[in-house]
Amino acid sequence: MKIAVLGGGVAGTLTANYLASRLREEIRKKEVQITLISEREKLLYEPGLLYLIFNRFEEKDILRDLKIILDPGVKTVFKRAEKIDLENRELNLGNEKLSYDYLVIATGSRIVPEEIPGLTATGHWFYNLDGAVRLRKEIARFKEGKVVVSVMGVPHKCPVAPIEVTFLLHDFFKIHGIRKSSEIVYTYPINRVFLMENVSELIQSLFMEKGIETRTFFNPIEVDAERKEIVTLEGEREKFDLLISIPPHKGAKVIIDSEISDDGWIPTDKYTLRVKGYDDTFAIGDATDLPVSKAGSVAHFQAEVVAENLSAEIKGLPPTARYFGKAMCFIETSFDEATYIWFDYETPPRFVKPNKFTHWMKIAYNRMFWLTARGVL
Repeated sequence: MKIAVLGGGVAGTLTANYLASRLREEIRKKEVQITLISEREKLLYEPGLLYLIFNRFEEKDILRDLKIILDPGVKTVFKRAEKIDLENRELNLGNEKLSYDYLVIATGSRIVPEEIPGLTATGHWFYNLDGAVRLRKEIARFKEGKVVVSVMGVPHKCPVAPIEVTFLLHDFFKIHGIRKSSEIVYTYPINRVFLMENVSELIQSLFMEKGIETRTFFNPIEVDAERKEIVTLEGEREKFDLLISIPPHKGAKVIIDSEISDDGWIPTDKYTLRVKGYDDTFAIGDATDLPVSKAGSVAHFQAEVVAENLSAEIKGLPPTARYFGKAMCFIETSFDEATYIWFDYETPPRFVKPNKFTHWMKIAYNRMFWLTARGVL
């Protein structure tokens, strides 16, 4: 029995490790083979990029070799998948093809800043390592003026990260004595500062306390590099000295090229996580079209469900595990306080008042992440 896990991010790594743990005996007897296919040989802890731009983390803190993180029972193929043939159970890896009996698609999401004219020339972001390294330099040299943090489309990875970077900018500027000479503006595409209404009310009140301005119903269509202005669909223009963007996101190119979906978000059953129309294929993490956050916690909870059901099927048992939309996100509201939100399909978001203990919980999790990725926690 051949299981292919496509994607070497958090979702794919966790799923492969959970499967290897549950199918240890079958792997030993060579009845089951688990193969993880990844373009990259390293696993990036993406939430760490937020801290890297403020010099709280270095590159070495957020990167590990995948082979060190993966269970010894998982084989690796470091190649880019060019096409997925769901009908014939085959992956095209360029100069070779890989067949499978079961497939877990964990291809994640990607930023497409080129979809906003002028953004790549003038804007910055922290949603990949190269962008975060460049932004770290810009923040370090910033002395005065207006910083605009602009969410340029939804959905996007880590929905609370734009809020966190805005709060931490406020603290960073205060620490360096430039808050009074700087202006921070946060923009969001809908009529409030966050998708979830009660969380939005909390964030808006904290923004007001800290003197952070907000713009809602703000949908950028262009960045005027010469004038340093964001141009919106609504006809507004917002000047900036430093633009920190959350660029538009799409699903992986291989999903589009394989004609699984037009935007790369895979049609997925919200409870079983099977790709609609294919009982032998699962999708998890950012790659799905589900109405849940594209966050690491979601990938974690979904990986457990997929591993439990797939291992049960292989052992001849009924696959009874279900994913009920469980998600949890920490939100740093300063360098020493945080809140967190948790919710599922049936339960609206709940949160706690920002406090120091929750901040240290997040810091502790940042340090323990590599144990989570190994499937230990």
